[in-house]
Amino acid sequence: MENKTPDTIDYFTHEGMMARMERIIRRLWILCIIIFLALVGTNAYWIWCESQFEDEVITQEMMQDIDTGEGDATVNGTVTGIDYGTSETGNQANGETESP
Repeated sequence: MENKTPDTIDYFTHEGMMARMERIIRRLWILCIIIFLALVGTNAYWIWCESQFEDEVITQEMMQDIDTGEGDATVNGTVTGIDYGTSETGNQANGETESP
């Protein structure tokens, strides 16, 4: 078996690589801080924009004339006389069905 020893790196190359890594890490920390501040800033902005709107409840009373002819229909709990035709079993289409 052959003993493999790791290659050696001289001191100046190692120090140069460590200095480069320190600069990269510092830049990444600055990037993380900028991203965090942008996140907080955009969230604060949309919360401020949404708070500009007011919720209003508008109620309107409407009246409608219905020509019902001879049939009946229930609209909002009142019988108005609209005929929707008959079901297949022969009853009016008001929910009543015959059991076969």
